[in-house]
Amino acid sequence: MRLYDYLPSANGYKVRTLLAQLGLAYELVPVDIFAGESHTADFHANKNPDGRIPVLEPEPGRFLAESNAILSFLAEGTRLMPDDRFARAQVHQWMFFEQNAVEPNIGTARFWRLTGRQPPQSEVLRNRVQNGERALSTLERHLVRHPFLVDGRYTVADLCLFAYTHLAPEAGVDLAPYPSVAAWLERVKAQPGFLGPVPPYSANARVA
Repeated sequence: MRLYDYLPSANGYKVRTLLAQLGLAYELVPVDIFAGESHTADFHANKNPDGRIPVLEPEPGRFLAESNAILSFLAEGTRLMPDDRFARAQVHQWMFFEQNAVEPNIGTARFWRLTGRQPPQSEVLRNRVQNGERALSTLERHLVRHPFLVDGRYTVADLCLFAYTHLAPEAGVDLAPYPSVAAWLERVKAQPGFLGPVPPYSANARVA
């Protein structure tokens, strides 16, 4: 099994963490997205036509893109994906929420701030931060009543949401108003197989 990935990517971090937590061996194939390595003709034709990472190759010649699709594929049939059909749907509910409300706002604001690529219009970044705060408020309302997102236990949904949520301060989003979210982040970090921090962006990601 191979994983094509750019290590500073929080989307790739989700997948690497799940692989570690499931004890699955794999070969890491680094892809420098800022050198255009995910937009070659070969990558588009044979790995991901959208030119994004991570991409999982579970067996030779079969490729799966989109981090949350990869998470679902790997977690299926394991302790991190509930057996109950409704609980599985709730896992996917939170994974959709992550892609719709968390990653586009916290992830994008963090990327802009750390690489110097933010748009010249200050309100664009401010809107991303405000939408990120709104997403954290949603999580806070849920986590004040539940130790984890689904079924009262750690699932792949928690791992999925953790990746960008714990990076919120780097996006300019203060976690202090969300104590239940902060406590949940610590519970996720305490899970076996936790990888530690996301690696920093490479030098070629930054612009003057």
